Amino acid sequence: MRQTVYTKYIKSVLDRLLGLLGLVCTLWLWALIAVVIVIDDPGPVLFRQRRVGMRKNGELTCFNILKFRTMRVDTPPDVPSHLLENPERHITRAGRFLRRWSLDELPQLWNIAITHDLSIVGPRPALRNQNDLIALRDLSGANDLRPGLTGWAQVNGRDELDTERKAAFDGEYVRRVGFLFDCRCVLRTIGVVLRPDGTR
Repeated sequence: MRQTVYTKYIKSVLDRLLGLLGLVCTLWLWALIAVVIVIDDPGPVLFRQRRVGMRKNGELTCFNILKFRTMRVDTPPDVPSHLLENPERHITRAGRFLRRWSLDELPQLWNIAITHDLSIVGPRPALRNQNDLIALRDLSGANDLRPGLTGWAQVNGRDELDTERKAAFDGEYVRRVGFLFDCRCVLRTIGVVLRPDGTR
């Protein structure tokens, strides 16, 4: 994809600054959530999963995405929750609340501010076994962008989207990426989170 001053320089600086600010401001909430998770279902507080990152030097990279654990410790690790058989059976009580308000995504501020594997806005990072989605993103150049905490596909359906439609929204983001469009994605994300029937 064609790099602009925004995508090459400004977006990265904003990600780090805003990610670090968010990280510092929410550390107290991290501690509270950690206690609730352990009380509800003893086990690890954080969930780490290998995801596909941006393409560098012609090769796709991988990284460990961080989330607060919302599912039982015996849940298959590399299967999207909406593809599990009876996924509600695997979600903990605390996990339902965290997912309802997207609080399980908070640890990804570390991925943004510290490791810089994520951007605030970009295509959501695919699982390594989502070969169809990865291939379709290659066609649009979406894999050349740093994946995001939220994205254009997420505010237009998220898990309700099939692979083709999700990749189409990612391709649209590549064509429209810029400061104002990123702001639009963030504002719509807030709306999705606060809406009673918001996508999870």
